[in-house]
Parts: sequence; C-alpha cells; structure tokens
Amino acid sequence: MNTSESSSQLKLALVQIPLIWENPAANLKILDAKLATISTDVNVVVLPEMFTTGFTMTPEHIDSKESAFALNWMKEKALEYDFAIVGSVVFEETSKFYNRLFFVKPNGEYSFYDKRHTFTLAGESDTYQSGNELLIVEYLGFKFCPLICYDLRFPVWSRNTSNYDVLIYVANWPAPRITAWDTLLKARAIENMSYCVGVNRIGTDYENHEYPGHSAIYDPLGHQLSFTKEEKIVEVLITKEEITKVRSKLRFLEDRDHFTLLD
Repeated sequence: MNTSESSSQLKLALVQIPLIWENPAANLKILDAKLATISTDVNVVVLPEMFTTGFTMTPEHIDSKESAFALNWMKEKALEYDFAIVGSVVFEETSKFYNRLFFVKPNGEYSFYDKRHTFTLAGESDTYQSGNELLIVEYLGFKFCPLICYDLRFPVWSRNTSNYDVLIYVANWPAPRITAWDTLLKARAIENMSYCVGVNRIGTDYENHEYPGHSAIYDPLGHQLSFTKEEKIVEVLITKEEITKVRSKLRFLEDRDHFTLLD
C-alpha cells in the first residue's frame, strides 16, 4: 500500500486498451478487470482519453448521468487500490460538453482539466467547450501536469514554467499521424526536462479510425523508458533523483523564455 506522503520514486502504470464505442458500462467492466492485475506498489495509473466512450463527437448519445458515474468509479478504484488514477471522459455540465480529465487521489480528492486544444479536424471544437486553465497536481512529492491528446502539438501550453516533474498526455491518437505522437512526446520531455508520459488507446473505433497504441514514457533527456503497441499495462519506475541530477547538471530551464498567454 502507498501510505507515504512524499517519495523519491514513483511507479506509474500505463493502461493501453481498445475502447468500446459509446459504451461506458462495457469499458468500465474491462477496466475493472485490468486494474485488478496492477502491482500493489503502483502509485499512479494513467488511462486513455475518453476511456469510457472512445473519441465520440456525439456526446448527446451518452446518458448525462455517466459523467458523475465515471468520476465516482475513479474515486472507488483509487481508494480500493490506493493509487491515483488519471484519465479523461465526456463530461456534461450546464448543458455543455467537455473533454474533461480527472486526477483522482486515493483519499477522494480530485482535480480536473478541460482540454484546451479541441481537435478542429474532427469537429471537437464545435462539440466540446475548450478549457483555459492549466492544471498542476502535487502528489507524493512529485508535480504533475496532465494534458489531453491534441494539446501535444502546442508546446507553449505545456512549457515548464512551474517546475513540474511529470508531463502526462492521455490520447486517442490515430495511426496515420502516429509518427508525430512519437516525436512530440520525446520533444516535450527534452524541452521541459521532465518525464513525459503518453497513453494512447489501441483498436478501431466506430468511424474506422485505427489506433496503434505507442504508449510510452520518456525521461528528462528524452530517453525512452517504455513503449508498447499491444493491449497491455506497462509499469515503470521514475525517480526524483533523475530529475534533480539532470536539471542540476544541465541548467537549461533557467534560460527559458518568460511569457504570459493571452486568450
């Protein structure tokens, strides 16, 4: 069990699975079984983008009660297994839809982030409200910056001005553009001198888009620590020592540009 308030190391679990189209109950049943196989010393579990539905542009097909149910499910699993859990879902609020990521801790506390860069090419910008606040979460002595899919293409938004330790991207990233996914995950790690975690889904969705996985973790120098194309849960240990060592030796973040984003 993970009882420490702070740690010099964390174990992450990347959950790469196919998703059943617009079927929250079926996807959560699959995840119930998957999460039960995760090692007891895992601290943070990362799920794909829209892990209850797939990347749907018809959120009105999803019962409005599913938003709260998904969040409660995350709380229950975090408590049951004593790990934090991260992932995004279709979330309905005041008759508007959001691609909303939750970072849920074992004690029930949670934070959320609404995807800033909605994917215009797929019509996401016409369907979901865009967020405008970056989220930084502190957990067990590490600072996390969780983002969603298309955000990966916009380095200014993820620029490490808050000295976070772990950058997370949850995604439904399709096969035709998977080279960009691989390349940009590595680039985000290098430029921000942080661990960079990317969790993608696999399989084919209702629109016949193919998703090849390629979930991976990169260290602060851009070295790949894990990579998979399979339906699989990958567990990887990361250390605070590695971040400190790299940033102390190579003080590149001290030369970063200072700026303010204007909407």
